Amino acid sequence: MSIRGLKKKQPKTFKVKIITVDAEMEFSCEMKWKGKDLFDLVCRALGLRETWFFGLQYTIKGMCTWLKMDKKVLDQEIPKEDPISFHFLAKFYPEKVEEELLQEITQHLFFLQVKKQILDEEIYCSPEATVLLASYAVQAKYGDYDPSFHEPGFLAHDELLPKRVLRQYQLTAEMWEEKITAWYAEHRGIARDEAEMNYLKIAQDLEMYGVNYFPIAQNKNHTDLLLGVDAKGIHIYSINNRFSPNKSFEWSAIRNISYSEKELTIKPLDKKAEVFKFFSSQLKVNKLILQLCIGNHDLFMRRRKVDSVEIQQMKAQAREEKARKKMENQRLAREKQLREEAERAKEELERRLFQLEDEARQANEALIRSQEAAELLAEKAQIAEEEAKLLAQNAAEAEQERQRLEITALKTEEEKRLMEQKMREAELLAVKLVKESDRRAKEAEHLKQDLHEAREAEQKAKQKLLDITRLNYPHMVKYPQYSPTDTRDANFDKGSIKLDLKDIDLKRLSFEIERERLDYLEKSRKFEDRLKELKSEIHALKLEEKQSGLYS
Repeated sequence: MSIRGLKKKQPKTFKVKIITVDAEMEFSCEMKWKGKDLFDLVCRALGLRETWFFGLQYTIKGMCTWLKMDKKVLDQEIPKEDPISFHFLAKFYPEKVEEELLQEITQHLFFLQVKKQILDEEIYCSPEATVLLASYAVQAKYGDYDPSFHEPGFLAHDELLPKRVLRQYQLTAEMWEEKITAWYAEHRGIARDEAEMNYLKIAQDLEMYGVNYFPIAQNKNHTDLLLGVDAKGIHIYSINNRFSPNKSFEWSAIRNISYSEKELTIKPLDKKAEVFKFFSSQLKVNKLILQLCIGNHDLFMRRRKVDSVEIQQMKAQAREEKARKKMENQRLAREKQLREEAERAKEELERRLFQLEDEARQANEALIRSQEAAELLAEKAQIAEEEAKLLAQNAAEAEQERQRLEITALKTEEEKRLMEQKMREAELLAVKLVKESDRRAKEAEHLKQDLHEAREAEQKAKQKLLDITRLNYPHMVKYPQYSPTDTRDANFDKGSIKLDLKDIDLKRLSFEIERERLDYLEKSRKFEDRLKELKSEIHALKLEEKQSGLYS
């Protein structure tokens, strides 16, 4: 067979790119492949057996559409690109994730998709629940919390909270990390698959979990309602409220769903109940709604039937795998615990060894200090003995000094007593001198008065004598040139004698007054000198008393 013949027999292929939540894959597909052939290839590559939850999604003309399994890939309305891109996503959601998701890969894919929907705000979640979910996501990614390894800032590059929550509260990235880490630290010992399952168990209770929303109208003119399809049934919502449905149809209560052009009809199982009709914007929307309704209804009915052999085998394998993992986790936890205990024991031994070495070093230092202290004490004892001798000598000298001071004190007391007596005498003498001075002053005043009176009497006598002379010898006054001198002198002798006597008494009196004044001044000077001597002696005694007090 020629090479040209081999080339002719090789089938034509086209390239596709499969994008999962966390990876991308490229495959070469044959031109004749149907959607199921490509889907099975992707599932085999992922090792996925629970294929009924997933599908291949693509976007055409702004509308998300699922690849049909029973039609050829190239016959469907897919993007004209090379390679053709498809998103491998969960198309249908389980009612109870813990019972229905058997494989770990299935759990992981659901975990990644639901986490992305929460972060993209396609599923509403309260701020408190988002923090708890973020802590499980961190546990699944980083394992057990280790303060020495997971230092502050280790979540800086991870997207864990919706932007709506970050805008709602004025908290810094460090504050959010602290809140998440507080929950994260409590998840110690939880394996990755358990953390992801706990995440999904919390998320499945959210109102918008697993719901596909479509805008609808009760008439052809207005789009004022939302239709939601999920694992439990069909729900009708108001346009501004995606949490609480106005009306719900469970799959067990629906008899038939059909559409005609843009009109879609829901017939309840109860024939007496009202048939619900609504209108969509496009025929493709009705087809997509019907496709989701059929798939969710099939899964709803399957859950309420006996499990097939394949499902039973998968559940048994899942139980065995969980038991094996549980035992493996227990073994690892035990080994980890033993390793941690061994490390703690090692650290304790190292700490004890270091403590013993430190105690030995301290004991050695204490011994050296004791020897130095003993030597120092010996020196101090010798110094103390010498000081004792010196103190004894000083004590004897102090005793002698004390006796001398006592004698000096006695002398000082005696001198003080004498000085006080002298001071009292000086005070008495001063009082006496003051009194004497007052008396002499009064006498001097009397003498001055007497002197003044005597002078006045003298003046009067002189005037009287002159008057008498004029009366007895008028001719002497009139004819003085002929009056004989002897006769005039004789007549004046008596008056002169009287005047001389009077002058002698005045001079004597003045002399006595002057002499007494001089005596008084002399006594005052002597008294002042005596007072100065007494002050000097008192000052000397005070100095001796102060010195005696210092000696004592």
